[in-house]
Amino acid sequence: MTQGNDLHRRIYVGTHDGVCALNTSDGGITWKRGKMTPLANAAARLSVSPVEPSHAYLAAYEAGVFKTVDGGDTWRHLTSYPTGYAHSVLAHPKDPGTVFVGSEPAALFRSSDGGESWEECAGFQEVPESDTWTFHGGRLSHVRELRTEPGDPDTMYAGIEVGGIVKSSDGGKSWTQMQGLHDDIHLVNISDADPRRVYVATAQAPYRSDDGGGHWEVINNGLERRYTLHISAAPHDADLVLVTVSENARRSNPQFYRSTDGGNQWKLIESVGAGDDMVVAIDWDPVIQNRVYAGTDSGKIYCSDDAGQQWTPVQVDLPTIAIGAMVVAATSA
Repeated sequence: MTQGNDLHRRIYVGTHDGVCALNTSDGGITWKRGKMTPLANAAARLSVSPVEPSHAYLAAYEAGVFKTVDGGDTWRHLTSYPTGYAHSVLAHPKDPGTVFVGSEPAALFRSSDGGESWEECAGFQEVPESDTWTFHGGRLSHVRELRTEPGDPDTMYAGIEVGGIVKSSDGGKSWTQMQGLHDDIHLVNISDADPRRVYVATAQAPYRSDDGGGHWEVINNGLERRYTLHISAAPHDADLVLVTVSENARRSNPQFYRSTDGGNQWKLIESVGAGDDMVVAIDWDPVIQNRVYAGTDSGKIYCSDDAGQQWTPVQVDLPTIAIGAMVVAATSA
């Protein structure tokens, strides 16, 4: 039986044409979907403020940046954001007014007033390797992912598609290119249990670093597919990892795996994430150990209470359109 803040949860969900919030006040037995705010382009990333869980930001590719301050009931387009692209977003873990957004061509913007005004982080593009960042199909490189190191918000990681990972130790003022991993980056993940343990999903394979990005190891032993879209370690156990893979960028023949040893060995999870319903978003519950949520290409959300071994559908009415981003927040009401 869940009690107290275990009862109230909010899942911010971004789809290919809208964004909304799902709320439960009974520990996930029942869920209520809020108003769906339409988007002109698909949701790319969501980030919720740990300080103010009713405040969240959405990066929506060519639709720009959106913000909610009422728990997802309404979303405001931040027209002050200075570029036409928003591929990633990161709410500062300690300062509710600070937010970072990654753009295209690969650049980083920072707001200190909740998105009312922006400044470019000039040091981002001063990385010597930045002139090798690229993409395909007439598009330019972009910042696909932004993360801070747990417990140290000045240590930041940015994943470039295509360009590898750059790291900052001074809150985004200066950056250094990391070496030793594939440069087509899809996602960066760090467990609270071990801030030096960094997982990365790339187009070639999943990678792991045990020293904050100094060295990297391919962790694909037992995976049948190579194209890695998402990877996520449990907040309480850096060795407990979930990963979603497919044959190619078209997400053909997806599979979902679980590891309990940091990705050295993987076990196929067949109850979710197969067929045409690839898991595209994963987020762990911020309070309840071993509870994790997964969003899929067909617009479904699943929940597991045993750290990803067994899954049940979250009973909520969502449009049957692909989920692009998802983040879970604990709320008081």
